Amino acid sequence: MTSIATRRTRFAALSAALLITAGAAGTATASGPEAQAPAQAGQTASKAGQTAPREAAALTGRAQLDRPGHEITFAFDAHLASGGMPDQAKGGLSIRHRWPNGTVQWAEVTVDCLVTGGKVAVVSGTVRKSNIEGQRNKRVGITVDDRPEGDRLGYSWLLNGTVKEQPRGLPKCLGSAPIEKVDARTGDFDVLPLELG
Repeated sequence: MTSIATRRTRFAALSAALLITAGAAGTATASGPEAQAPAQAGQTASKAGQTAPREAAALTGRAQLDRPGHEITFAFDAHLASGGMPDQAKGGLSIRHRWPNGTVQWAEVTVDCLVTGGKVAVVSGTVRKSNIEGQRNKRVGITVDDRPEGDRLGYSWLLNGTVKEQPRGLPKCLGSAPIEKVDARTGDFDVLPLELG
């Protein structure tokens, strides 16, 4: 069994590695079916009907970016169990982009890492389904800043324009600065801060 000190050391090393390599890129592509956020992030019901231990971290919710003429929707349902390491996160996320000409692109992603600090989350995962050629099996990373005055979001394919063009081997839990604003009328994201065991 891993001690708390060892777990914190592993987490600190992972965080340092992520900070050192932070410098990925992107522009938004699409998504299919939107994930639904749990009613209350951080709590799960046990079989006996009692509240289970608080999960270590979570990123949930659905909203559109504030980009006139485009409908770009991100939906998150990512969770890290109590006592888990960031690369043990589970869940999914989806991206859907309706262009001004009516074209719709989408992607569904299986989460492979989630780290949160305060109200900022970085989540990554592998594209498992998409209607865009060349995106399947690519890792993407997304950063969410859950602000009271309005959420913000960034994505790993920012500099490259598409997921297909981003460099191979994107590390887990790597996103970009949250440069995009979220239209608060369309929804909200909720970040549950990481709680080390």
